[in-house]
Amino acid sequence: MTSSAQRHVGEILLAILLIGLGGCGGSGDPLNNPPLVTNAAGATGQSLSFAYFQQCINPIFLAALPNPLNGGATTNTCSSAGCHNDATGRGGAFRIVPTAQLVTSLPPASTPAQVQATDMYKNFYSAQGEVIINDPTQSLLINKPLLRNVLHGGGLIFASDQDPHIKQLEFWISNPMPAGQDEFSPAAGSLFTANGGCQPE
Repeated sequence: MTSSAQRHVGEILLAILLIGLGGCGGSGDPLNNPPLVTNAAGATGQSLSFAYFQQCINPIFLAALPNPLNGGATTNTCSSAGCHNDATGRGGAFRIVPTAQLVTSLPPASTPAQVQATDMYKNFYSAQGEVIINDPTQSLLINKPLLRNVLHGGGLIFASDQDPHIKQLEFWISNPMPAGQDEFSPAAGSLFTANGGCQPE
């Protein structure tokens, strides 16, 4: 058989194989795969507040948190080198730039692109990626440090869901910006106390 004939036979066999593979899975489920996962209704199209994040949430990641397993005798930060530090951390997809500076000029005084280029926005974006908006009970940003049905390489960070830091995380996740408004929405003003403090106090 010539090389061109061999190539032609190979092409025919490949076509037959691809047609046969197209039927794999078919309408049945021979491997007993789980059903397809769908997003919860209403869980898309909203963003969390950047202003609340940088004032109330980012400081949690920088705080020296006492270890609840040894009575607080030792402390660590989420942004430490062995945890979620952007440069040297080993903590998965969630990354924090510990030296991120506050963004003092938010839109409309600066453009969204200018804010999005900052390290603080990188922290915001990374943290928002760990949440299910409007559903703190399903958000890794809360469940991992509580060791709630999921492993966390850093172990238990907060002794209970009544910890004030957890309450702030829950508040942020449960209060997204109105539909159709971005993370820089002026509606974020309602997330702060009358004197500009973080809710809940």
